[in-house]
Amino acid sequence: MKKNGGGIVGAVTKIAEPLAEELGYFLWDVEYVKEGADMYLRITIDSEEGINIDDCEKMHRAIDPLLDEADPIEEAYHLEISSPGIERELKNDMHIEACEGWDVEVRLYAPIDGAKVYHGVLLGLTEDGSVAVECDGVERVFARNAIAMLKTHYEFD
Repeated sequence: MKKNGGGIVGAVTKIAEPLAEELGYFLWDVEYVKEGADMYLRITIDSEEGINIDDCEKMHRAIDPLLDEADPIEEAYHLEISSPGIERELKNDMHIEACEGWDVEVRLYAPIDGAKVYHGVLLGLTEDGSVAVECDGVERVFARNAIAMLKTHYEFD
């Protein structure tokens, strides 16, 4: 999970996680970011059945008064509730475990065997916390600190 906003992300997570579970969702991510002159609190939810606009609205209506009451953010901000989408960034162990077997794209900080981008099937985490991906029939293991971005990949026709 991104640590943008430091304590804000943690405080919002403590409010959002149990609420999401109560509503039948699970919390995918919380971000507090500045874009242009505006601040955005983005809460991403998911479920086994997927998320639609009605789910986002339901979570928004439920969490808005809780955020007002707890008041973890002093400045003005925009609240956005969304689904992680079909192509989603995998930021933590929970994300990686939830997407085992999915097609992924691995972007590296530095080339390994001459490439900085790999595509394959996510096999999961190794015992040491590295990420295992099957690329063209070969299992590759990437250290977490070598990965700039890991995201699911979908081939649109």
